Amino acid sequence: MTMASKAFVASYLKTYKAGLFAEKIEKAFRILESCTLCPRNCGFNRLKGEKGVCRAGLRPEVSSYSPHFGEESPLVGDHGSGTIFMTHCNLRCLFCQNYSISHLGQGQEVSFETLAMMMVELQRRGCHNINFVSPTHYVPQILKALPYAIEKGLSIPLVYNTGGYDSVQTLELLQGVFDIYMPDFKYGDGQAAQEYSQASDYPQMARLAFKEMHRQVKDLVIDERGIALRGLLVRHLVLPKGLAGTEEVMRFLAGEISKNTYVNIMDQYYPSGKISPASPLNRRISEREFEEALDAAKKAGITRLDKREKIRLIWRF
Repeated sequence: MTMASKAFVASYLKTYKAGLFAEKIEKAFRILESCTLCPRNCGFNRLKGEKGVCRAGLRPEVSSYSPHFGEESPLVGDHGSGTIFMTHCNLRCLFCQNYSISHLGQGQEVSFETLAMMMVELQRRGCHNINFVSPTHYVPQILKALPYAIEKGLSIPLVYNTGGYDSVQTLELLQGVFDIYMPDFKYGDGQAAQEYSQASDYPQMARLAFKEMHRQVKDLVIDERGIALRGLLVRHLVLPKGLAGTEEVMRFLAGEISKNTYVNIMDQYYPSGKISPASPLNRRISEREFEEALDAAKKAGITRLDKREKIRLIWRF
């Protein structure tokens, strides 16, 4: 699906023009009084500095921001995806490959105005989009920062780059704000989700979230340059021994979302975080496991697979 880049207008610009941001911001910050932003439903009052599972407080925290060239090709283009890595995470997978950010809290608090200027600076550097990595626990703060950025000229698409453990209630606040949703469907099975992310309800919560995301933005639309403008882009990190439940995930996407869903099946898993030597996750995936994941997607009827060249590590001693 294609659209001329000149015809594209970011959804948040229409929402801003319609004067709807104030209501969204008010509703989002009200949630923080007894935080239920994500399915953890911790209930802590983040307005008073209380912290739940994600460890995030009231002010936004950022680990880094820069053009990123390692994302999917429709996001990267010639000038990169403007990634803003938000500190902490609501899912906190034991094997997280950004462990220092998600678990250890690497980053610093910034003002809403500073977060806005990060967006504007990335746009000025030529980035094709603003890509919020792990935004779930900072939705109110991002909404608060956006009017400042819009007033400074922000106009490129916003990407919601999430682990997929999102609340429909929160996603509904984002309708008319994010043009691109990029969730990672991490687990098709609740037992694995509980063991590695302490979230046994992950599969059902992710299914509801993916349906809401697709309802808002539909299938991925790209422009004449191959750059994503709007839509759903799904990631799936293949885990050793089929622990990500790839077959079930692909059946869900094809059967309940769309066979035209753009999917990146990722092979870059490596042991990190708190994975013990005895864990089945204490190794990289094999070439065969990756090929089986690709076959599962094709068998389910998924037709749009990210075609980036896969780079595999070869260790020599």
